[in-house]
Amino acid sequence: MKELDVCFIGIGSIAKRHIINLVQICEEDNIKLAIDAIRRNGKKEDNDIVFSYINNVYSSINELNHIYDAIFITNPTELHYKTLEKVLNNSKSFFIEKPICTPNQINSFSELKYNSKKNFYIAGPLKYNVVIDYLKYNLNLNNVYSIRVISSSYLPEWRPNVDYRDTYSAHKDMGGGVSIDLIHEWDYLTYIFGNPQKIKMFNGKKSNLEIDSDDYAIYIAEYGDKILELHLDYFGRKTIRRIELFTKDDTIIADLINNTIDFLVSNRCIKFDEERNNFQKRELRQFISIIDNKDNVVNGIEHALEVLELTQGNI
Repeated sequence: MKELDVCFIGIGSIAKRHIINLVQICEEDNIKLAIDAIRRNGKKEDNDIVFSYINNVYSSINELNHIYDAIFITNPTELHYKTLEKVLNNSKSFFIEKPICTPNQINSFSELKYNSKKNFYIAGPLKYNVVIDYLKYNLNLNNVYSIRVISSSYLPEWRPNVDYRDTYSAHKDMGGGVSIDLIHEWDYLTYIFGNPQKIKMFNGKKSNLEIDSDDYAIYIAEYGDKILELHLDYFGRKTIRRIELFTKDDTIIADLINNTIDFLVSNRCIKFDEERNNFQKRELRQFISIIDNKDNVVNGIEHALEVLELTQGNI
């Protein structure tokens, strides 16, 4: 690939991270990159370096009259489907930020999974994390009896200088709620272990956060040979993201914050040199390979909808 012509629809924090990473990747690989964007006010921000990488900023999808190599749909979750409908003819390849849609839009998106002429990639960056990769490919998963997973963090601290009450996370009708906001956990768990056979979900709001979305979701899921417990919340004052594996011979603690894997019985520790941008750049490289017809879509609509169903306690 010599040139890459893309458009971002929505310029929030995750889009800005993708843009900076994409610029770095293209510089490293000697790819000429052109970026357009759609933003509600149609304006650049002079004090934000991200906008220096963008050629044109439009205020409406209706202003697009160009065919792009790829379109990144990074606007609020509840707008993903309508956005995709409008720009479907403007590209062959689409990177859709997680989650793919709100639960009540699942049937609408199901129709798109049969469109073999398009590449739909739904974000799932933790599958490219070295800790997750090690668990999947270096452990004998048949020896795992039980899995206990927690992702706990404090919503008001997620987005610096942004009032959490104004974000989509705080509002159920905008696609917020911890069950789908932290969809990454089910995404990587199904990547490692496949889909469970049974699932039970408990969810609701217990904290004093000023939100109308769920601030906790707890699951018990059963596989043929193992059991899984998953805890998600918005109210943990100290960020925890951890996987505990109880196996035939050891107890293994995988920490996605500190990028370590501890083997408690054999008294062994593996420490990885990993940052968030590392695995997110690996994901973007994978997507570029898809655009360039060098790779098949590995995280398409069908898988994304299956994972979204699991977040709702459905098999």
